[in-house]
Amino acid sequence: MNFYNNAHPYYCGIDLHARSLYICIIDQHGEICLHKEISANPDKLNHILEPYIGNIVVGVECMHCWYWVSDFCHEIGVDFILGHALYMKAIHGGKAKNDRIDSFKIASLMRGGNFPLAYVYPQKMRATRDLLRRRMKIVRHGAHLKAHVANTTTQYNLPPNKVNLKNIDAREQIRTTFPDLVVQRNIDLDMAVLDCYAKELSKIEWFLEQQAKQHNPIHFHLLRSISGIGRILALTIIYEVGDIKRFESVQKFASYSRLVKCKAESAGKIYGTNGNKIGNAHLKWAFSEAAVLHLRGNQKAQKYLQKLQRRMSKAKALSVLAHKLGRCVYFMMKHEKVFDESRFIAS
Repeated sequence: MNFYNNAHPYYCGIDLHARSLYICIIDQHGEICLHKEISANPDKLNHILEPYIGNIVVGVECMHCWYWVSDFCHEIGVDFILGHALYMKAIHGGKAKNDRIDSFKIASLMRGGNFPLAYVYPQKMRATRDLLRRRMKIVRHGAHLKAHVANTTTQYNLPPNKVNLKNIDAREQIRTTFPDLVVQRNIDLDMAVLDCYAKELSKIEWFLEQQAKQHNPIHFHLLRSISGIGRILALTIIYEVGDIKRFESVQKFASYSRLVKCKAESAGKIYGTNGNKIGNAHLKWAFSEAAVLHLRGNQKAQKYLQKLQRRMSKAKALSVLAHKLGRCVYFMMKHEKVFDESRFIAS
């Protein structure tokens, strides 16, 4: 957990909502200079912050509509910081809670050096990252539709369909599987949505690849040099990491990627793990997938996994391999070097 410790003459805490802002400005002595609610209008926010430009820092809690506040502060030259929602919830709890109290607590946390920081993602890559995350949701929904087709076949005790529904021809075969017209209509609906997804996703994936080649072409080609990391995993890692320099050490990168488990310990007793869901779930997924795909047709990696399985279960061995890949990716992106299989296994 990183805290904001810079000193300023004034601190502005904003309790942010989609259509309104509750603003609290306090000075370095803790005295309230302004405490009011306004609509989510850049002009009104500019009118409030204008007398303090150059002497104030603005802090908001991380939620879905922080983008415009960050961009607005960047345009007018005001320092902006983003609060980690999970950590802030643990810090400023209380019996009473409303927008007025929350805005004051946010400003007080900044003044006291207890404001937990979240990463302010770069504006130029932000929309592409959101598009990539949107694509992942669509792909997962498509997987649910394919599972529904298989479950319907089982439901009516028909022979299993050994076809790959990713292919157009295979989807056409499914359109005559069920004799009941109503049941077949259910399947036709799934096939129609899958046809639409396949058409749009191919365009989106090509567009994302072109964006990556503009934003970070070196890292895109470096990641593709790892066996098991293809186009989608490389894009996910690039856009979820952002700037690799923001991680001071490989340990912090591994922690952010959910590749390590933290022990819950007190008075010399271990109570299991803690904070397993703190970090980036998309990077956790990417490295877990990369670990499995890295083993395909790779005898050296398979021997290494067997060596690990002598000391632990297969699930833990795969987690260790994912952690090892994560550390490797960190140094590759930081030093801009291609993947070396022999060095990776030897280390």
